[in-house]
Amino acid sequence: MEKKNIRIASMAMLGLIFAAMLAVACTSTEEKLRQRAAELCQYIPDHQLQEQSKDFMTADFYAVLDTLFNLPEHEAMDHEWLYYFVTGNGGTIADYEVVGVELTDASHAIATINVRQKWEDGTFDESSDVEQHLLYMERVNGEWLMSDFDEHKQDCIKHIALNRREQALRDAISKYLVEEVGQHYLQGELCVPSLMIAAEEGFDSVETRVYGDFWVYWYKQEGDTLKTVSGGNHPGCMTLLTQDGTPKVTAFDQASDGSDFTPSAKRIFGEHYDTFSQMHSNDEVREAVRQEQLSDYVSHFNINAHYYQDYGWEAKELTIE
Repeated sequence: MEKKNIRIASMAMLGLIFAAMLAVACTSTEEKLRQRAAELCQYIPDHQLQEQSKDFMTADFYAVLDTLFNLPEHEAMDHEWLYYFVTGNGGTIADYEVVGVELTDASHAIATINVRQKWEDGTFDESSDVEQHLLYMERVNGEWLMSDFDEHKQDCIKHIALNRREQALRDAISKYLVEEVGQHYLQGELCVPSLMIAAEEGFDSVETRVYGDFWVYWYKQEGDTLKTVSGGNHPGCMTLLTQDGTPKVTAFDQASDGSDFTPSAKRIFGEHYDTFSQMHSNDEVREAVRQEQLSDYVSHFNINAHYYQDYGWEAKELTIE
């Protein structure tokens, strides 16, 4: 009887020791995860994606962010994609504190992070609230990497898809303006349209209608200057059909010239007429859009030009990055 009691006591003691060892192991794992999460916080995107962050993110998450950060700046900022992430603005820096970590399975964990803004001298901005965010971690080849932040990876993927769809529509419109409309002008060496979009209907549909103030310009290059040969305005609504993922212009309803311009534009643009009218009558906005889109064209095709010039006017500088 006494030996049996000793055996039971020994088993109980072993159980306690095993439980203690398990608790220590869990505590050790949690502490390591906390430390790793704190390290990964240094690579949460701010106003730029650090090149070295590639070593601290899963390959798919880095690829998504790299694509997002390389979208055209004017497109990206229009959609405020930067606010998907914790950023320091107005002279402040994001300060991260890992307050908890949860191991969801053997290769995935979620760290809870409190974020406050602090000034560059290290003191805290007392007017800023503490915000709580979630940092997702995945174990890859024995190392914990950042795999998402506040579940915004899908938001980024969606934004990239929208950008690509928008670019595909713009490319199709530009192609139509060059091949169908531009051929009726005195031609130069380059035909570069300028697009001002007032509205879109059926953006994700097979049939999409794009209302805009469309311009066609032909240029010839003299030295580092693109000189305007001809150009003209074609406001209206383009209908595009998408087949196999590629949109194509199938119809173009244009506003009439002369005294019929306003009534025809009101008929075509309908509820979008006021938006169209405001952009059409604003010379500064139109010229800024033209300069921006011509600069993008020159940069994309590596054209050695730094200025463009209309006949009788001073040359204007292209904004080449």
